[in-house]
Amino acid sequence: MHTEPTAQATATTHPAPTDPACDALDGGPATELCAPRRGRPRSEAAEQAIFAAVEELMEAGRSLSDLSVERIAAAAGVGKATIYRRWPNKEALLVDVVARLEAPAPVRTSTDGSVRDELIAMVEYMRQRGLAKRSRWMLKSALSQMNSWPELREAYQEQVVRPRRAMARAIVRRGVEEGVLRSDLDIELLCEIVIGPILLRTVLWDEAPLEDPGLPEQMVDAVLNGVAAPPPDGRSR
Repeated sequence: MHTEPTAQATATTHPAPTDPACDALDGGPATELCAPRRGRPRSEAAEQAIFAAVEELMEAGRSLSDLSVERIAAAAGVGKATIYRRWPNKEALLVDVVARLEAPAPVRTSTDGSVRDELIAMVEYMRQRGLAKRSRWMLKSALSQMNSWPELREAYQEQVVRPRRAMARAIVRRGVEEGVLRSDLDIELLCEIVIGPILLRTVLWDEAPLEDPGLPEQMVDAVLNGVAAPPPDGRSR
């Protein structure tokens, strides 16, 4: 029988498998995903062993669909009950694992910084995520496998992608309220205008350059300042 590893780590309440983007949510269905799960205190050592087991199984060539709770528990040296105390099902566990492989999302702890700085941080996060997907084959493999596993893809969208999109909307909405961004355009359209260029490079164009750390600032400033050339006579349009 497998036993749960002992650890001296301080027991903590494990948050739902989202990211700090939840700080930006202002209510709605996604807010529930950001609330701490109720239940028994966690063993950090057991949790790390479970994460490591999933990654090792993936490195050994196992597909996500092959990773049963029984197989993960055996590889981690814990009982199945240890896993189910932390995650309601396999999909929730795998979403957590994939999110750990990605670059950490920016934290919105306050609105003290400028809208420009927050937009740059968001684009920089997406640049780092794109670099991680290129350099970590496990992440790229996991994300591609989600397309053939509807339940896992939906769980990932609900618990990771949508809260991050909510954060982008919150930043853009703040920009409109402060007069930094135009108020006559739909919020979703503004988000697409700001985030679209980096999404193009990280999702559609696998070989597009991402190495330049100044790229997020350049992209954001191009949006904020406009890309139209001044008229030849120097007068405003």
